Amino acid sequence: MPTIMPQSELLKKAVVFVNASQSDQPGKPLAEILDEAAMRFNLSPLDAEALQRLFDKDPGNG
Repeated sequence: MPTIMPQSELLKKAVVFVNASQSDQPGKPLAEILDEAAMRFNLSPLDAEALQRLFDKDPGNG
């Protein structure tokens, strides 16, 4: 039986996943990595957006 994990813990794991993926696959577009992380860790749309903002290279873009 799977263990229920707090949403904040899933977001932390997603951040680690994105960092590792960027290192392992430098040519892969960030948008694809973020989408994969959102699906893999079952992030809510709000959490997925926060993850995207965290990795946004240009904070003045939005």
